[in-house]
Amino acid sequence: MATVEQYLNGLAEPRRSEVAALHAFISKTIPDLKPSIQSGMIGYGTYHYKYESGREGDAPVIGLSSRAQYISIYACEASSHKAALPKANIGNSCIRIKRLSDVDLKALGKVITEAAKLTAKKHKIL
Repeated sequence: MATVEQYLNGLAEPRRSEVAALHAFISKTIPDLKPSIQSGMIGYGTYHYKYESGREGDAPVIGLSSRAQYISIYACEASSHKAALPKANIGNSCIRIKRLSDVDLKALGKVITEAAKLTAKKHKIL
């Protein structure tokens, strides 16, 4: 899928509506980070990384993806916000929710904003 619209249209309901609502929310929360399709998901902004091993590439600052069992939001240091998102399954940089109603949007907005700022600072973007 080449565009965000194509990505969203490729999802079945009710997932399509939930991911579309999250996309609109994320776009409003971090308006300076342009959405695009990156690595098979909706990515907001881009940064370049390079490891000591020499491996390098580009990654989204924030990511949004519909997976088989969850809606995943990829955000740096997400694990430090577990208490604010008690119904979410949270890894180090991934927030997984089963449905939009499982997350407090105000808390999620804070996580996304902080993650975007942290990534921007770390990779000298924005």
